[in-house]
Amino acid sequence: MEAVDATFPRSARGALKIARLVVAVAAFVCFVASRSHESYTALAVMEALITLLFFLLYLLKLDKKLTWLFWPLADIFNSVVAALFLLIVGLFAVIIKTNHGTLAGGVSRSVLMSSGS
Repeated sequence: MEAVDATFPRSARGALKIARLVVAVAAFVCFVASRSHESYTALAVMEALITLLFFLLYLLKLDKKLTWLFWPLADIFNSVVAALFLLIVGLFAVIIKTNHGTLAGGVSRSVLMSSGS
């Protein structure tokens, strides 16, 4: 029995995991370079590690051996939670590190969008 699924990194799911890992590492580098709050950096590291663990889980075919959890559902749940957390952190990072003109433009644009214009 083959221990490594050599086709997984070239599949759509594998490419998506690699892309998520690259984005999480890029977010980590950006947060470290800008010396932002430690929680932003910690969230980026946590997302990179969790994505790497899911990538290794599928690459080593451990999802077939560990059948006590439905791994695709856990992966989807992780994706949704990570997207929400990264969206919130991204918004906080932009709002806190912005100038007043950009903030006023963003607020006025959101008011225009909510009014239907």
